[in-house]
Formats: sequence, C-alpha cells, structure tokens
Amino acid sequence: MIEKAIGKRIQEARKKKGLTQEKLAELIDVTPHFLSALERGIYNIKLDTLVQIINHLDCTADDIFCDVINNGYKARSSRLSDKIETLSSEEQARIFDVVDAMIKNAK
Repeated sequence: MIEKAIGKRIQEARKKKGLTQEKLAELIDVTPHFLSALERGIYNIKLDTLVQIINHLDCTADDIFCDVINNGYKARSSRLSDKIETLSSEEQARIFDVVDAMIKNAK
C-alpha cells in the first residue's frame, strides 16, 4: 500500500515537471522499466534513489509522503492553499463555504 501511494506521487510530480519516464530514468540512472515499476508500487524504493527523484523533480519529501505520513494532511492543505490563492475572491469564497459545510457535517 505504501509503495503504491509513493509511486503515485512520484508519477504525479514527474508529469507536473513535464518529464517522461525515459527522461527521469536517465537522470537517476535507472531503466524506464524500473521507474515504471516504482511508480506502480511494485518495487520498494531505495532511499538514495528516492532522494535523487525528489531532487530532479524539484519537489519535497512532503509532496511524496503526504499520503503515508500521519501529518501528511499539512502538505496537502498547503498545496490546496497554493491552488486556492490563484483563484478570484468569489471562487475562493465558494470553496471556503463548501469546506466549512463539509467540516460541519464531519463532526
């Protein structure tokens, strides 16, 4: 389960950076097949490989581990905050109204 979540985040960060599997694999000195398997959660990732990936993708460990660390919600909320910041005041207000309603229903 953890491998799949981490692999998914690596894939998302790679695509956001605009890199193909082939290009990232070349940068971190692995085969595209191996990188594909990492992204699908088939292989456990070695720490040195993970550090290389994070550095080449210009992301943070929080970006990669946000789904598997107990405090990962902090990284996700930070990313959402960044996205919300780009919206108009009216759009932001609508989003906050929806989130407030969802929080009230969750209690």
